[in-house]
Amino acid sequence: MERVDVSILGRDYSLACPPQEKDALLAAVRQVDQRMLAIKGSGKVVSNERIAVMAAIQIANELLTLRAPDGPLSQLALGDFRSKIDGMNGMLDEILGDAA
Repeated sequence: MERVDVSILGRDYSLACPPQEKDALLAAVRQVDQRMLAIKGSGKVVSNERIAVMAAIQIANELLTLRAPDGPLSQLALGDFRSKIDGMNGMLDEILGDAA
């Protein structure tokens, strides 16, 4: 593991990650820091804790509504994959249970 020192919203943090994941970690830190700075800059949210929660909610929402660019799954949001997979597993269990 490699130690990586970063700054988010003016506070310093030491993180550990495998060397091959360092660039991705730094990109994630930049995204979180930029999002938090934008929320703080809006002047609507003052406490750092609330800024962090708002940034986390915004980023999670973007992730869950992210769609594949092309192909048969392009109309399915990433957050819907879990329920679809659970549904398919249920149908397979039903079918395999009937066949036994």
